[in-house]
Amino acid sequence: MCRPEHFAVHYSINVWMDPARPVDRDRALAQWDELRATYERLGHRVHLLDPRPGLPDMVFAANGAFVVGDRALGARFRELVRAGEAPAHRAWLEGVGIGVTEPVAVNEGEGDFAWAGGRILAGAGFRSDPAAHAELAAVFGVPVVPLELVDPRFYHLDTALAVLDRHTIAYFPPAFAPASQEILRTLFPQAIVATEADALVLGLNAVSDGRHVVLAAQASALADAVARAGFEPVPVDVSELLKSGGGVKCATLELHAPSIAEEHP
Repeated sequence: MCRPEHFAVHYSINVWMDPARPVDRDRALAQWDELRATYERLGHRVHLLDPRPGLPDMVFAANGAFVVGDRALGARFRELVRAGEAPAHRAWLEGVGIGVTEPVAVNEGEGDFAWAGGRILAGAGFRSDPAAHAELAAVFGVPVVPLELVDPRFYHLDTALAVLDRHTIAYFPPAFAPASQEILRTLFPQAIVATEADALVLGLNAVSDGRHVVLAAQASALADAVARAGFEPVPVDVSELLKSGGGVKCATLELHAPSIAEEHP
């Protein structure tokens, strides 16, 4: 995670961002602190990446890489205003012994790539290039499932889909092209289908450890559905980050350990 010390909306690179809308950085910091504390209360170890001036979106750590075990595919951001984030993530990962493959194609890390029980769900359509899917397969040696995003409100895969465990996802079908919807129905027949209202508060921008599902506090119907499916919803208010089109998952780069990755994506 990366504390939002420089969080702001100075430009617009997605439909959520409006530079004319005031951002309360103190509120963003307090909400981020509570998200971090929530992970720690659940027993997770949180590593911190130092924020850098001039990179207001660096809080969205999920976009910095895709990591499984001791291997990572680094990020190559589509927008130049975020390009400086990629080397910071690479340096941190290499510093803890994770080998980082430098990408050729544009990809925005776990924003568009999700580990799902021995396969990678890979989104494209607005940010990551479909050519990045072959790089994923080469680095990690597992099947890659291409998914096409079609609604600009859900510009990254992690805004429209959350992996809860290797058998279960939650998603908003209209965010995907018809062929991708069919793929998801086939792979995940027990999927939780989110309402549009919950999708629009980025309730699907969630993090699951296979039992607990940390998600936006405003996504109440989704939390109920998650509970009915046997998971424990853990609501956290990160609404200030929503002003930049981000949420719980956007603020969290998961380091998938190979010994547990199959059971707990």
